[in-house]
Amino acid sequence: MIVVRLMIQTVFLALGQIWANKVRAMLTTLGIIIAVAAVIFIVAVTTGMKQFVLDQFATVGANKVWIFPRMPHNQRERYNFRQLRITTRQADGLLANCPSLARVCPVMQLNASVQAGDIVKPFVLVQGIRPDWHEIEQRFVTVGRPFFQIDEDERRQVCLINDKGLGELELDADPTGKTILVDGRRFLIVGVVETKTVSPMFGGDEAQTEIYIPFRVGEMMRPEPRMYVVGQTRSPELAEDVKAEVTFYMRRMRGLGPDDPDTFGVEAIDSVIEQFKKIAGFITLAAGCIVGISLLVGGIGIMNIMLVSVSERTREIGLRKAVGARPEVILLQFLIEAVTLCVVGGLVGLTIGQAGVLGLRAAVEAMKSAAVPAWAVILALSFSAATGVIFGMFPAIKAARLNPIDALRHE
Repeated sequence: MIVVRLMIQTVFLALGQIWANKVRAMLTTLGIIIAVAAVIFIVAVTTGMKQFVLDQFATVGANKVWIFPRMPHNQRERYNFRQLRITTRQADGLLANCPSLARVCPVMQLNASVQAGDIVKPFVLVQGIRPDWHEIEQRFVTVGRPFFQIDEDERRQVCLINDKGLGELELDADPTGKTILVDGRRFLIVGVVETKTVSPMFGGDEAQTEIYIPFRVGEMMRPEPRMYVVGQTRSPELAEDVKAEVTFYMRRMRGLGPDDPDTFGVEAIDSVIEQFKKIAGFITLAAGCIVGISLLVGGIGIMNIMLVSVSERTREIGLRKAVGARPEVILLQFLIEAVTLCVVGGLVGLTIGQAGVLGLRAAVEAMKSAAVPAWAVILALSFSAATGVIFGMFPAIKAARLNPIDALRHE
């Protein structure tokens, strides 16, 4: 009970010292203030940035995988287009040979001239897809019907159009039953597919007219199509399994030897997310090192000012010892003063950091998720207190070891 009362009295005494020397205390704790404000601000920015990027990943899909042709590094003279391109036969065998895949859909792309009435658009993205595409991409029809397997099997010249294309081609809100010309071929519109807004960081930017046709019809229009495969894993955790299975299957289908490089790429969103989290962790670590330097500078300032305080109050220390104060009580007094000074600086830094975060959230739309987690506040204040203990120890020990007679004679 006596120790608690002594600690409380010492804290109030320390606060009185800080108030009596406000400018000196502020300058002394400047390093602590900057360090704590930096911790709060950096953690909030990193949290907001991470959430923003993860939200953008969510627009693409967490359990999607892409298989696409890729030129091996420095091998342009060895491989040509036909060796690199994904073939329909290779795409058709993926589901049977890769058990971690739930669905796959080859997607062929071509730029074609599209005409609707008197409106002609010369370069429109036309994609050949299969019915599973709707589930994989999570894009469903809002008007009309989706593609059925019979459309694929019978090579029906039907198409879907995205809702953005309705305005650009001046079509009705329900264009089903109308026909358009794609590279001179007549296609019947059977449905309208929702336009999925993808973040610009993934190339989504401003959505334009999109036309979708059955995959086999696209093959007739382009015998050697530009094609990739989009798939869906059975769960996001199977991303690495899918990559291994697809790599083994594709290398076998392409007849690649043990020393031959991959002529294709396999990418999953899940692995990209993990890479981003690692990068964010490194950024936080680097920022922590910078903050540590600020704490070191601030700690040295605390130690210096406490040594000055010991020198200024030498006679007071001598008087306390003369009336019976034990060395450990003197040590505790100066140590608590150093910790109080650091914690006050930490609280000021916390306030400044929080104000900076609120200003950032108001000014930058992408940082609206920036927040200061409770662990960051506890960590910042704990480091402040630890700095007071570490750098206040030497002045406190010096004060505790003063000879009371010499202290009373001090001028």
